Amino acid sequence: MSRHVIVRTTRRPDAEAVEVLGRAGVATAHEAMGRRGLTHPVLRPIYPGARIAGRAVTVLSQPGDNLMIHACIEQCGPGDVLVVTTTSPSTDGMFGELFATQLAARGVLGLVIDAGVRDVAELTAMGFPVWSRAVSAQGTVKATPGSVNVPVVLAGAAVRPGDVIVADDDGVLVVAREDAPDVAAASLAREAKEQEKREQFQAGVLGLDVYGMRETLARLGVTYVDEPADDAAPSTF
Repeated sequence: MSRHVIVRTTRRPDAEAVEVLGRAGVATAHEAMGRRGLTHPVLRPIYPGARIAGRAVTVLSQPGDNLMIHACIEQCGPGDVLVVTTTSPSTDGMFGELFATQLAARGVLGLVIDAGVRDVAELTAMGFPVWSRAVSAQGTVKATPGSVNVPVVLAGAAVRPGDVIVADDDGVLVVAREDAPDVAAASLAREAKEQEKREQFQAGVLGLDVYGMRETLARLGVTYVDEPADDAAPSTF
């Protein structure tokens, strides 16, 4: 088999789990799955407030070459998230408005790219969410082979085609396809517990008491000392 392939696959994560993970968001889902799957925070949204969760369609490209992004588009469909990585570090502007127009027409939710993007004003006006390593007007060529729908490493996190990508202002999270239902359930449980704590905090209860941290402070040797009044003798602590 050629080392450059375009894999056609119908493998998808559980749709209900994806919906739950999208509502829960990156921080909650990351905690719920044991603080795994988070990409390096170098990947940032090009505009605030975007929030997506969907099936990963992966692209492995040569740096400075967006041929395989063109090749992958027909493999994308509604509810997908395009994931692009390069074989070595790159910040070139590999993606722009015309790519987004094609993807939006196919129902793709957004892009996560460990490289650069351009046409940021146009992408923002379109409401097409992008998380990228860089924003750069540096152009690219269309000349070097790569692969579509193969396992890749996205800013330090392993991604397989069909895994779930969750992305928002807090970053980008990868949830293994087979783990998605369990992580979704754990996220719902975590949200319920957080709501209980939120109500306690709104009532004036302190986190020190809710989390039992007074005992932790004592165990670590942290003590409380009252500062003397201004007219008292100088403090000796």
